[in-house]
Amino acid sequence: MSEARLAQARAWMRQDPDAETRDELAAVITRAAGGEETAVADLEDRFGTRLAFGTAGLRGALGAGSNRMNRVLVAQAAAGFAAFLRERAGARTPTVVVGYDGRRNSRVFATDSAELFAGAGLRAILLPRLLPTPVLAFAVRHLGADAGVMVTASHNPPNDNGYKVYLGGADQGSQIVAPADSEIAAHIQRIADDGDISTLPRSRAYETAGEDVVEAYIAATAAVSPAPAGSSDLRWVYTALHGVGWETLSKIVAAAGYPQPMVVGEQLKPDATFRTVSFPNPEEPGAMDLAFARARRVQADFILANDPDADRLAVAIPDASSDSGWRRLTGNEVGLLLGARAARAAAGTPGASLACSLVSSPGLGAVAAHHGLDFHETLTGFKWISRAPGIAFGFEEALGYLVNPETVRDKDGISAAVAILGLAAEAHARGGSLAELLTELGDTYGHYASGQVSVRVEDLSIIGDVMLSLRTLPPTRFGHLAVAEAQDLLHAPQGQPSGDVLRYRLDDGSRIIVRPSGTEPKLKVYIDAKADSATGAAETVRGLEAAVRTLLEERS
Repeated sequence: MSEARLAQARAWMRQDPDAETRDELAAVITRAAGGEETAVADLEDRFGTRLAFGTAGLRGALGAGSNRMNRVLVAQAAAGFAAFLRERAGARTPTVVVGYDGRRNSRVFATDSAELFAGAGLRAILLPRLLPTPVLAFAVRHLGADAGVMVTASHNPPNDNGYKVYLGGADQGSQIVAPADSEIAAHIQRIADDGDISTLPRSRAYETAGEDVVEAYIAATAAVSPAPAGSSDLRWVYTALHGVGWETLSKIVAAAGYPQPMVVGEQLKPDATFRTVSFPNPEEPGAMDLAFARARRVQADFILANDPDADRLAVAIPDASSDSGWRRLTGNEVGLLLGARAARAAAGTPGASLACSLVSSPGLGAVAAHHGLDFHETLTGFKWISRAPGIAFGFEEALGYLVNPETVRDKDGISAAVAILGLAAEAHARGGSLAELLTELGDTYGHYASGQVSVRVEDLSIIGDVMLSLRTLPPTRFGHLAVAEAQDLLHAPQGQPSGDVLRYRLDDGSRIIVRPSGTEPKLKVYIDAKADSATGAAETVRGLEAAVRTLLEERS
């Protein structure tokens, strides 16, 4: 065992204010010092690197060490971010708002941050209780703050947590992008290099926001789509997936005039263990099974589900061909429904635009063109989508939707839920359903279908190896379809989205995109097709999914 590594771990332990992670680390150090191989490897994993601060902030597993989420790392991040904000503000006192969700240690990390921000001379405002991420994003703009921090790991596994950063002012409450990320990271590293976090100034002179902030979010979100006449007999089911969405959503539903849903009681209240799901993401198989069962019992018209911090929305509709009797709509299907809604409202507005990530359905471009709106394709992430010029609506296929850009410049699963309620109510009033709206969508803008192949890995080097293989020996066909054009977005033209992304356009007009996930240990492949009918498009996607799996097996 390296004496330097042991010394580093002991120095970390001495400054750790958390008894649980101190004890955890002490046990590992003792075993590693005694030569136990698993403990030596564990210590190397914990301290061989540190969680990198980037445009997604920080996110990782809870535990002791620089490569884990814990109070030492969060203190370094808060002090570094405070230094960045003071440097940016000059002589002015910057304001920062802090929010937190229901995950393990979220409140502790948020309170530590507020104390450190106040100790650094900032005006720090802590939200009154655990709340959805969109409330924090709203509060940054509503309060005219310079920045916001949300302690959340969104839909990550139960033992993860994270630190999500927003900037106000000219950034309008959007998530950070370069170069702010590297500037903040440099400040954080300086704090870490200086040593002991116990010497950082702290103050309890931070403010706690009043309920008026939450009430303002409720009013603004209810106004997204007030209930039309005849909405009172809508039958719908809601699940919060053990997250923080329900309390806020239920108040907004009442304020907007919709009937309250029938709920999945086992998943309604915040629960950091996420005891009924193996992975708290509505995209994952099995995550919505309890909602499907509830909907079958009550014969619901549709299901809405938020992820644990309520920045994403899932929608499901009855489907007799499914074993469960229900089908979760893809993020692209919901995005096109909401995009068409926004396009109809924005038509004729000079400069108004629709935006989506480059891996989301190209159908949004067709919607924008149909209504004479601008269209912007961005890199993945709402930090980019929210910055699209003239944005009236934005989405990404991973169940993220920005429907209320004047108040929230981030994905918001609650305002999206209200918009879907409005669409469902309008369809219901004329004897229709969300399924029929999807059919109308295809008839108007073209029939698009999408699919995704995801490969989760334990060893991140596998992803790099596969991407290198695809660049070195580019595929010439997927199944029976030839590749008409291959693009490596690492070398994208000036002004175009650039990143670690490979895009293939096939000779029938279909599209395949390969990229590493930005938040999970996954390689993701996105498939899009257009055909004369919904059935034809779906068949093309199924064939391409099989071809992609075959290719990945050969390359990994």
